[in-house]
Amino acid sequence: MKPAPENQAGAPPPAAALRRNPLSPKKLLLTKWTAVIPQNREKHFVVVRVIEPEPPAVRIEQVELEAVHSRRTFLLHWRELSDAGQWRQGWV
Repeated sequence: MKPAPENQAGAPPPAAALRRNPLSPKKLLLTKWTAVIPQNREKHFVVVRVIEPEPPAVRIEQVELEAVHSRRTFLLHWRELSDAGQWRQGWV
């Protein structure tokens, strides 16, 4: 196996530069997420529902997230969870 390439300073590349597994909307149910910028003192969330489209042939677009602390829920386009500037997978 080939070692990870190093930058000019000799350090390994940042984690964002490494290849990540793509998200699958069908596997998001009950996954844990951390908001990079918490709002209303809510930082940790769980996907409690994957919104199934009415015609089954249409792609899944939204998920419902629930704040662990307040139990507040909201809908989010599932691809927004891929934005590292807003979300981290797991509870960090």
